[in-house]
Amino acid sequence: QGQLVESGGGSVQTGGSLRLTCKATGYVYGNECMAWFRQAPGKAREGVAVIRTSRNSIGYADSVKGRFTISQDNAKVTLYLQMNSLKPEDTGTYYCAAGNRLCSVSRDSEYTYWGQGTQVTVSS
Repeated sequence: QGQLVESGGGSVQTGGSLRLTCKATGYVYGNECMAWFRQAPGKAREGVAVIRTSRNSIGYADSVKGRFTISQDNAKVTLYLQMNSLKPEDTGTYYCAAGNRLCSVSRDSEYTYWGQGTQVTVSS
């Protein structure tokens, strides 16, 4: 068995910060591409950030550049998303995803494994 388990969501005011954590277990560990996606109510899921674990190369959606930082621990077991300067439009359910195909921040179909999601709410 293997899975992705997210934590760290919560409610903050505009301008606040949160740090999301995603732990990979079992056969999910070691996937080449790890990413964060989010989905707001009534909207399609969108990519936030991606990291190619073997090269530590990183990509971000334009909407979060300069505010969010994706990182991984040295063991490549845990994925993080540091979110600063949060805005109400960042509100949504945040999902951790893993895959071994294309490390894309815009194509959720490239990811095989998904966590259960963690809620982030930013109030104005």
